[in-house]
Amino acid sequence: MYHSGDGRRTHSEKPSLRLISRPTAVAAVWLALFAGDPLPASAQDPFEIQIYEYLTVPKGKWNLETHFNYTARGTKVSEGSTAPTHHQTHLTFELTRGITDLFEVAGYLVLADRPGASPEYAGWRFRPRIRAPERWRLPVKLSLSTEFGFPRDIYEENSITLELRPIIERQFGRLQIDLNPVLGRALDGPGTKEGWDLEPSGRVGVSVSRTLDLSVEYYSSLGPISNLAPAGEQVHQIFTGGDLAFDENMVLNFGLGLGLTDAGNRTVLKLRFGWLF
Repeated sequence: MYHSGDGRRTHSEKPSLRLISRPTAVAAVWLALFAGDPLPASAQDPFEIQIYEYLTVPKGKWNLETHFNYTARGTKVSEGSTAPTHHQTHLTFELTRGITDLFEVAGYLVLADRPGASPEYAGWRFRPRIRAPERWRLPVKLSLSTEFGFPRDIYEENSITLELRPIIERQFGRLQIDLNPVLGRALDGPGTKEGWDLEPSGRVGVSVSRTLDLSVEYYSSLGPISNLAPAGEQVHQIFTGGDLAFDENMVLNFGLGLGLTDAGNRTVLKLRFGWLF
């Protein structure tokens, strides 16, 4: 199967999974869903909730991804000019073109719906990405995404943002691990003086069959590298879900995200449909 920013799976022996007790799992979910009200987060992308994988779009091909995310429990207080995220719905269209075998470019149209307002334009983005060729025979697969964002201030107080996303991938049979040690900063707006924010994320996925992968994803926002936020003000989220392939060129990603701290969004539902053509 193919994913934009994702890799192709291989199939071998299925790894064993370690289970936790039912009371512990129920308590953890209850706390994530109902305990406390979320606080405003300094940096977190609620429009594109995705761990990038190694492969780029093949040369001469297009990939259209539709991201649909709903924040069931989000922030309820404005942060500067930025509206609370509680009960926001986000719809993002991402169109990617494979320029060479190793290089792609993508453009995004970002839309949103928030309580008390009509569905509206939320911004746009531009993203080039390059990957290391397999012939280098590196111990891990590497690629690098560079994304420029131009959001409306009601959704982000900085008018121009930059994200650098290294992608590090390693596969062990049916098991695949992807790390995205993301760095982000404002290029124009009140956050420019804060410098680079550290936002590491990652994914562990297992191929159950040729059509289904199950995964656990981790997202975070730790604050400026020069002065990390206190633990209680950092964003840490866990998403459980997977990828369902209708064929090798059409994939549906799904997930439920739970926030582990009072910062940022606490309960998020996400869907992403990708079509390679």
